[in-house]
Amino acid sequence: MKASVVRIGNSRGLRLPARLLELYGLSEGDELVLEERAEGILVRPAPRADGKLDRAEAYRRMAEEVAERAEWSDWDGTVGDGLER
Repeated sequence: MKASVVRIGNSRGLRLPARLLELYGLSEGDELVLEERAEGILVRPAPRADGKLDRAEAYRRMAEEVAERAEWSDWDGTVGDGLER
């Protein structure tokens, strides 16, 4: 999916496709978080003021937790690591 950089006065803005606006429940005035990454710019909705997570953020956090549990699951069965009491 592509987006266009457009002129807004002396500034530039990012024009998002209607499909993304609908999918993430974005409307004019909503804040977005821009995160610099090695592979490019990550654009995501800012956390909501009421403390609730939007669908995309909730999924991202849940995926991170699952990945972390999987990463450590191999260590759960480790015996005789030399740290016995």
